Amino acid sequence: RFSGTFVGNAESTSPAAAPPPPAAAATLPAVPTIPVVPTVVGVPNTVAEGVLNPSEVKPPASGTRKARVLYDYEAADSTELALLADEMITVYSLPGMDPDWLIGERGNQKGKVPVTYLELLS
Repeated sequence: RFSGTFVGNAESTSPAAAPPPPAAAATLPAVPTIPVVPTVVGVPNTVAEGVLNPSEVKPPASGTRKARVLYDYEAADSTELALLADEMITVYSLPGMDPDWLIGERGNQKGKVPVTYLELLS
């Protein structure tokens, strides 16, 4: 059982507990950093860096699904696929791709589509 009273020193006078002065922190040698660029074997670097060129993307050998479009979607740029409600498209994901997006195909057109606009079927 603990008593209701705590006796202690609120301020530490130990030099080990004191943070280093700002000048001391500035004299430490800088640690170089190496930028890391994720790459995926078999996927063009443009996809791994977040830039999608739909003409360079090949669908996976397996893992494509059919999806029904729930709402109209207007493509924001040439990497996206415009959608019309109730149409059927084929969709698939690529390694390293944002999980909120899939690659959609309609005939010979392809581009990124938002998952929230789709009902995934098969």
